[in-house]
Formats: sequence, C-alpha cells, structure tokens
Amino acid sequence: MLIGAPAPSFASAPARTTRIDVVEISGLVDRVQADFLERALRDAAAHRAAVLVVRLDSRDAVVSTADMGRLVTEVRSSPVPVAVWVGPGREARATGGAARIWSAAGLRGVAPGARVGGGNGLPVATVDGRAEAATLGDFIVGLDGQMPTGGTTAVHIPTTVVERPGRPPQRQLAPEAEVRFASPSLLAELLHGVSTPSAAYLLLVVGLLLLVFEFFTGGIGVAASVGVLALVLAGYGLGALPTRPLGLALVAAGVAGFAVDVQAGAPRFWSAAGTVLFTAGSFFLFAGMGVPLLVLVAVLGGLIAFMVAAMPGVIRTRYSTPTIGRESMLGELGEAVSDVDPDGVVTVRGAPWRARTNRATPIRRGEAVRVAAIDGLLLEVEPLEGAARDAGH
Repeated sequence: MLIGAPAPSFASAPARTTRIDVVEISGLVDRVQADFLERALRDAAAHRAAVLVVRLDSRDAVVSTADMGRLVTEVRSSPVPVAVWVGPGREARATGGAARIWSAAGLRGVAPGARVGGGNGLPVATVDGRAEAATLGDFIVGLDGQMPTGGTTAVHIPTTVVERPGRPPQRQLAPEAEVRFASPSLLAELLHGVSTPSAAYLLLVVGLLLLVFEFFTGGIGVAASVGVLALVLAGYGLGALPTRPLGLALVAAGVAGFAVDVQAGAPRFWSAAGTVLFTAGSFFLFAGMGVPLLVLVAVLGGLIAFMVAAMPGVIRTRYSTPTIGRESMLGELGEAVSDVDPDGVVTVRGAPWRARTNRATPIRRGEAVRVAAIDGLLLEVEPLEGAARDAGH
C-alpha cells in the first residue's frame, strides 16, 4: 500500500440519481496504480455507484504476486460492478499481469483491434464481438441492462438521446447519470512516471554523471543536488521494477571506468572497459523486460560524448584560469598523496592531480614534489630532494 497516498479525488458534477465512477490505469501496473485502483473500488462502494468503469491500457504488472492476487480478488468481489474496457484504439493492450484485472471484472469490453491477454505465458483472450466498443462512451452506454459475471442484478444506466452536429444531424445515446472521473495525486503520478524501465534507467545515468561532474569540478552545488534528486527518483523506480543487482553494479562500474580516464585526461583502457561494462549492465538491468534499444543507444552515445569530449574540456577550463593556469603551476611544490611509481596522485595548491614521474627512483606517499611539466591534465613531477641535489643545491 502506498503510504500517504490520498484517496482518488473525483471532479464535482451536478447531483444525479445514478453515479458512474471512471478511472484510468495505463502503463505498467505498479504499486501506485494498484493502490489507486483499490482506493477507487472502496470509494465507489462507499458512494453506492452503479458501476466502476476502468479504462485499461497496460502491457504488464510489476507488483508482487501476492499484491496482484489481492487486487484481482478485490476486483472480482467488489460489491459495485466493475467494468473494464481496453482502449482506445488498436494499439491499446491488456497483456501479462494486467490481463488478470480485465479477466476478473464482471463486465468486460475492448476497442476494435485492441489486444487482451498474452505475455508471461498467458493465452490471448478470445473477445466476443459484442463486447467491442469504439469509444469509452459507447462502452458505458452499452452496459445498461448487462448482467455482471457472478452477479444477481443487471446494471441500470439511464440514457437519453442527444443530437450531434452534422448534415444530417446524428442522434446517439448518452448516459443520463453523474459520471465522475478520478485521478491520482500529482505525487502518485510522478512516482508512477519514474517506475518505467526507460525513466528509471535515464534518471540513474543522469544522477551518476552529475555526481561525477561535481566531483571533478570541485564543491557541492546545483549539479550535485540535481544528481542526488535524480538518484532518489531512480531508486524508487528501480525498486518498483524487477531490477537485477548485477546489472545495476555493472552500470555503476561502467561510469566509474570512464571517470578514471577523465582524471587521466584522455580516453584509454578504462574508457573501453567502461563502455563494455555499461552496455552489459544496461542489457541486464531488468528481469523480464528491457530498456528500449533506441533509449539505450541514445544514452550510451550521450555518456561517451559527455565523458570523453565534454568532461576533459570542462576540467581543463576549470584548472586553466589565470590564477591556477598551467604556466603558473610550473615549479610549484606539492605533496604525493599516493605512491607515484610511475603514476600516482599529488596535491598542488590544495587540489588533487594525476601525476607521473620520469625518474628511476619512485616518489613515495608523503614526499614533497615539484611540478616539472604539464601534459594536458597530467602533471609531470620530480622529487624535491632529488631535484635539488641534481641542481647542485
């Protein structure tokens, strides 16, 4: 159950004898959508609605088996008749776990060409042609006089004849009842939106890249804040989806591999390794479903462009200002924060730098160093004592 989620709010309408509640379930049926439908069922029963109409368009469900079973039971045992219509259009679907909601309803219908059933080993349902309705309005009007499966009383929906503009004017039936459309809260909509493979994957990658950007540019600012927010939303979406821990670890390792070469100042081995790790993690991130190939290719291309082309330029600009430009750093003194043998890390002017020494004697951690040359973002350093002896000091 989604904690703190408000009950569905129905738009006000003129009071009428018969009430019809209408809700929409689209996208993957996650915990947010399941909770919303459960609340709509209780609200319809509390207000003695004549019928609860559900417009369904979903490829699958990602809630647990127990939660899905409870939802199906509530739909089947609802004191208010539940009518589920799959639509609109031929592209509408109720497949995988979502098809169980359609099957549990006492009244069912589909738009012409819409698909019901299939996926997760479920057979494609055979839909009676009489259950087809081109629009939701046609489906609601057609419910009048129908007997729900397992019910004892037929649904009664008063209708009236209305004229539609045209030549000649067209007449059709319209429900003469209080039709109320429910919608979830904005927070629920947001959480449902991030609980899709594409959204969760994109937020994860954006969050990781912004944290890498903030790490190399120094300080904690807007990028870090946005990155943390993106990771929080990604965490919710990944938690709602069948996420594989190994796939998640591979994606993070791939970004870390690119970060190693960003520090080195040029794409090398770790950039290639990062590409392989990131791609493998992207393919295996979700069980039973995958990130759309177009999204994966676009994200991978953006990652490579950001890490290989953009980040080195940003860092070069950051550390090439007049006060800490490359020329002014020549001869600067620093300290080795790790062994430089021949590569390592030193601090110069309080900032960490990748460093390399060309001397046969390696520089040990904690020893003083002098900047002898700069190669891109890599400092060539020499031991201070050795340099002084060589110079005859």
